[in-house]
Amino acid sequence: MSGVSRCSCGAHSSQVAHDADVETRFTAAIDEALLRAIVPDARTRRAFLRAVGAGTAMAALADVFPLHTARALAAETGPLEKKELKIGFIPITCATPIILADPLGFYAKHGLKVEAIKTAGWAVIRDKSINGEYDAAHMLSPMPLAISLGAGANATPWTVPAIENVNGQAITLAMKHKDRRDPKSWKGMKFAVPFDYSMHNYLLRYYLAEHGLDPDQDVQIRAVPPPEMVANLRADNIDGYLGPDPFNQRAVYDGVGFIHLLTKELWDGHPCCAFGASRSFIDKNPNTFRALLAAIVEATGYAAKGENRKQIAEAIAPANYLNQPPVVLEQVLSGTYADGLGGIKVDPKRIDFDPYPWHSMAIWMLTQMKRWGQVKGDLDYAKVAEQVFLATDAAKAMRDQGLLAPANTSKSFSVMGKPFDPAKPDAYLASFAIKR
Repeated sequence: MSGVSRCSCGAHSSQVAHDADVETRFTAAIDEALLRAIVPDARTRRAFLRAVGAGTAMAALADVFPLHTARALAAETGPLEKKELKIGFIPITCATPIILADPLGFYAKHGLKVEAIKTAGWAVIRDKSINGEYDAAHMLSPMPLAISLGAGANATPWTVPAIENVNGQAITLAMKHKDRRDPKSWKGMKFAVPFDYSMHNYLLRYYLAEHGLDPDQDVQIRAVPPPEMVANLRADNIDGYLGPDPFNQRAVYDGVGFIHLLTKELWDGHPCCAFGASRSFIDKNPNTFRALLAAIVEATGYAAKGENRKQIAEAIAPANYLNQPPVVLEQVLSGTYADGLGGIKVDPKRIDFDPYPWHSMAIWMLTQMKRWGQVKGDLDYAKVAEQVFLATDAAKAMRDQGLLAPANTSKSFSVMGKPFDPAKPDAYLASFAIKR
């Protein structure tokens, strides 16, 4: 009959009715399998059901067996809701796990066909993700916090199921500043960061303020997409940047800049980029989400091993990914690199890969968002961190991949020698002399 909406199998009045029937049948099958396991004899099982009724029987079993858990675990093995996905990424080494999972087959292993789409900048990543053009995306780790809070965009529940990388950034200066290494002398200089809601912005501001400069009064800080940073440095549009690799090393390779310091010298083990997904995507596609997270966590574990770094450099160098000379990527990933001032440095942890989204790191980011006026008013730091940084999901995915997962969601750390207690964020924020 024309004009009547039917389901995919044609037996139900709508797809919603079809899905509900499938779910009911699925749950019933799980319950029947469980009952058969506990009461193997068919005659005894039928007598039991006749005597008490199916509903009472399952309720009685639920009192002694975690039936809800059994159903949930069984559901995890259900079919993927969506097998073909689009994931946006920025062509930087921070995106390694998301990129790597494609050519090395981690997505395919988990039943997914992923189109990794190179994207021009972070605002484009954010907007395409919110509009549903991307199913998930490579994001700066503060971005899902900002999106969830409505900072810079309409408030939309967003998540960080996994961190992509730790460390992996640097302050790069133009060669003309090679004798101007004291930040106290940087007043009036122009700097670039990739995005306002980024670890790059927060770490640069922190570094400047610790040296007595007001980031909003004494210097200029502008957002520049990472692939454009070297060109802007060469054109003398900026004096330097705190940016992601490979563009710090690329400035050295091109002879236009030098590495002033690695951000791990400010905070060793700091998070940078993340795998971001909307809460809506997770709720609508739970099995697909678990498969996607498993693939990315597996790729992250692979990237964390030093012996794999040369192969990774070759895998992500082509034009459809980073479009960089492999020698530049090898210097970044191996940690043996030219600093642009005639020296060779060795630091195997220049960039590292750890998927665990610590709540304490999210709380630190929130303090900096408040410090610089991006978020105003009272803020329940711990609640926001728990809602956005999905530590429980990440820990399970890590254990499933044979990786060691932390037992806690928070830890203390220091930034430029100053301890941070995630239980006292407002006291930490109040301790800064320079803030907006």
